[in-house]
Amino acid sequence: MRKFLIAGNWKMNGGDQFTFDLLSFINNQKPAISEDVDVLVCPNFVSLSMAINQLSKSDILLGAQNVHEAEKGAYTGEISASMLVEAGCSFVLLGHSERRAYYNEDDTLVHKKLQTVLRHELAPVVCVGELLDERKESRHFEVVKTQTLAAFEGLTDEQAFQVVIAYEPVWAIGTGETASPIQAQEMHAFIRSILAKQFGEVANAIRILYGGSMKPANAHQLLSQPDVDGGLIGGASLDAKSFVSIIEIAESLTNTVREADSPTTLEEH
Repeated sequence: MRKFLIAGNWKMNGGDQFTFDLLSFINNQKPAISEDVDVLVCPNFVSLSMAINQLSKSDILLGAQNVHEAEKGAYTGEISASMLVEAGCSFVLLGHSERRAYYNEDDTLVHKKLQTVLRHELAPVVCVGELLDERKESRHFEVVKTQTLAAFEGLTDEQAFQVVIAYEPVWAIGTGETASPIQAQEMHAFIRSILAKQFGEVANAIRILYGGSMKPANAHQLLSQPDVDGGLIGGASLDAKSFVSIIEIAESLTNTVREADSPTTLEEH
């Protein structure tokens, strides 16, 4: 059975005091995390040290929001994978829609970063997803397929198993809009079908998160879908009560029979 992953992406928010307060509350209020749920937080770079101190006796995982593709060098303002390992990170977000939109990160660069991250035994969370115009033009499957294949190009089965995918319907991020559970499941199953053609049964072990404005009000419906294996949480992860509520919802579903381990049969569009 695939473990749920509830991941908080704090983006460019907070500092050390915010990090201390938020993680203190989460550590005190969250349920005892079962073996079927992973919890991950991704603070800004300057708060990683405070975060790892707060998480030293916790089962919450630490991730970074970005990484440079090079091992080291004259790249002012950038962060290398080895630095993240030393800081205590175990995950890295790659290709977030905001990185693609604001910093022109394309599929080629995301793939280079993924290769670097895997070399350092960090787990990449690769974001894929379509813009509103692309969905309106019925190109959303084509866009997501291209992004997914580019990220996984040349990976071995063992490497593919280490990758987490986050599906971001970009039109639903920060807008208050949310893909319906049916829309989310449809795209998650489609992504898994693409991976199944390349990696066979390994595809059924790869976690695919929903990353489009998940919050306590919709988390149960989304997480109940057979191919939705967790959430990449933005705004709701900055509110300790909301984030803990989503963790609790995931916990409540761990004993629910989901068809998540069944081979995906959805055909490519």
